[in-house]
Amino acid sequence: MTSPLRRMATVREDIESQAVTLAPSDEFADYEPPRAIKHEVEQQTRGRPGAPPPGQTALKAPAKGEKATSSSRLKTLIRHTVLNFTPSWFSVNMGTGIVSILLWSLPYQFNGLRTISNIIFVLNIVLFILFVSLSLARYIVWPKLFKLMLFHPSQSLFLGTFAMGFTTIVNMCALSAAPAWGHGFVIFTWTLWWIEAAVSILICIGLPFLQFTRHKQKLDGITAVWLLPVVSTIVAGSSGGIVAEILSPSQARLTLTVSWIMLGTGLPMAFILMALYYLRLAIYKLPPSALIISGFLPLGPCGQGAFGLMKLSSVLWKLSKITGQSLAGQSAATVADADVMATSIYAVSVIAALVLWGLGLVWLVLAVSLFIDLWWVSELKFNLGWWGLTFPLGVFASATLQLGLELDSGAFRIIGTILSLIVVLLWMAVSAMTLAKVCKGELFHSPCLAEHMGSLKEKMPDARLYTYEPRQSPRLPLRSLSRSRSRTVSRSRGPRGRRGRSVE
Repeated sequence: MTSPLRRMATVREDIESQAVTLAPSDEFADYEPPRAIKHEVEQQTRGRPGAPPPGQTALKAPAKGEKATSSSRLKTLIRHTVLNFTPSWFSVNMGTGIVSILLWSLPYQFNGLRTISNIIFVLNIVLFILFVSLSLARYIVWPKLFKLMLFHPSQSLFLGTFAMGFTTIVNMCALSAAPAWGHGFVIFTWTLWWIEAAVSILICIGLPFLQFTRHKQKLDGITAVWLLPVVSTIVAGSSGGIVAEILSPSQARLTLTVSWIMLGTGLPMAFILMALYYLRLAIYKLPPSALIISGFLPLGPCGQGAFGLMKLSSVLWKLSKITGQSLAGQSAATVADADVMATSIYAVSVIAALVLWGLGLVWLVLAVSLFIDLWWVSELKFNLGWWGLTFPLGVFASATLQLGLELDSGAFRIIGTILSLIVVLLWMAVSAMTLAKVCKGELFHSPCLAEHMGSLKEKMPDARLYTYEPRQSPRLPLRSLSRSRSRTVSRSRGPRGRRGRSVE
């Protein structure tokens, strides 16, 4: 039996080694662990021989003879930023993009408001290019991180923010730039929309596949973040209605058809996930305080779905008035039939949009109530998840404004304007807090890398989490056969490389 003193010595050795091995791989030498891990290491190693003073860790001891210069610090800061840059940063594009769209679409305009919208639009493009560049640099310099990110059960879901952030740029291109820059930019915008649609479909289907096969999940771990991949196709489908308005009739019909299909890929899946999220809240109650803002995410499919149904149907109705055709070609329906079809689709879509808007209203009241209830008893710290306040509420405001337009309702126009102004104020507040945190270097944290303590194995194991019977190949490939022969020869050699001799 091991004595208590021996066990204490073993624990102390483990703690001392932990402070040094948080980033053992040279490939991730610039990895900076979360502040919580650094604080824990400081507390556990304080007073130990050779332990660093308070406020420092043994993770980045300077090399012998190395001088700390401004250029070296800048290089380390850039490498740390790139290494810990995650897809969740594209939620900034979502929030910034929806603000520019709302300011452009407000029914009550004043001189210069659309100029402000265009300035925010340009800012969103700059941020998107910056974020894409950082992401590409991250996965080119450290290619293993891409697979690690894909197999992370929560971080991979934020790939949906990339598609939706890109969609806001496409929408503003259709609303502002294309009408001003002519037919060539219209075709360019349409091309961007097809790219957006393809990426959204890939994310909407690919992420559930990873959840079913590679991600380890449990019921109490379900959050509204699960909605992000499937909402990407709802957003892209709704964007098709905006883009179709600037296209020729044949291009518009094709775009509308694909857009309705994309709504079909996202909306039913969103209803399933909202039911699961409701079950999780009812059984396991509120998520951790860091994820409480995710309670606003169900507003996304409700608001964007309502907007998309109205936008697509209104464009189709206008198209039938101009060309005498609906979705079906001229040979499939007469002018009268096409008008009846388009009018029927429009009428049903407005009613369905009202139903979705009502469901979104329920989630909005619940999200605000849950946030206040937790804030009343607990301290809520800012993180990137707070950008979830902007886009879901923004698309709900956009649906409200569209209802005011389609129903010619002053009440919906006023409510939509109030919601839009709230979104703008939230965007300004969240942007200010984000900038302050970025200046302090506190927002660059990669959960998938932190769980591996800054190191990766040379070869990642098979990530399939389901049980299966390995495939039995009747005939070994030539490469496998040559490897097996080389292993047999190496095992039969003695310590001096002589064949057939054994060690005494």
